[in-house]
Amino acid sequence: MEIVKSTNYSRLVKYIFLALMGTVLIAISSKIKIPFYPVPMTMQTFVVLFIGVSFGWKLGIATVTLYLLEGIFGLPVFSGTPEKGVGFIYFTGPTMGYLIGFLFAVFFAGKFTYSKNILLNFLKLSFAISFIYILGLIWLGLLIGWEKPIFKLGAQPFLLAELFKILLMTFILSKVQKIKSYIQ
Repeated sequence: MEIVKSTNYSRLVKYIFLALMGTVLIAISSKIKIPFYPVPMTMQTFVVLFIGVSFGWKLGIATVTLYLLEGIFGLPVFSGTPEKGVGFIYFTGPTMGYLIGFLFAVFFAGKFTYSKNILLNFLKLSFAISFIYILGLIWLGLLIGWEKPIFKLGAQPFLLAELFKILLMTFILSKVQKIKSYIQ
C-alpha cells in the first residue's frame, strides 16, 4: 500500500512540475516577438499545440488553465503584460476569447491520434487552432461591435504566421509525440 501512495505522490509531483514548466513555456513564447509579415509573430499558439501533443489533453488542459489563472491573478504572463495592464482587467480585454480558445486548442491537439498521414495531421492541428480564432473573433465582435471588420482586425493579420506554426508542428509531430511516452 505504501508503494502505491509513493507512486501516486511522485506522479502528482511530476505532473505539477510539468504543468508549471508548461506555463513558463507559454509565458516566454508570448513575450518573444519574431519579425513576420504582416505583423510580428509570437510562438504562443505553437507552444499550446506542443503542450497538447506532448502532454496529452488532461495535463494540457491543466497546464493552460494554470497559465490563465496565473494571468488572471496578476502575473505578467500574457502577451502585452505588464505594459498594457495585468490581471483580470487585462484578461477580459480584447484577447480573452483567444486565451479561452487555448483550452479548446490544447484539448483537441492532445485528444487527437496522429498518423503518418501528413495532410490528415495538418488538418487536425488546424482544427485545434481554429478554436482560438473562432472564440477570439466572437469575443472581439461582442467587445468592439459587429459592425467593425472583425475578421480583418482579429484573424487576417495572423493567418500566415499560423500556417507556418501549424506546418512546423506537422513536420515535427512524430518527435513531439515521443515526449508523451516519457510523461505517462
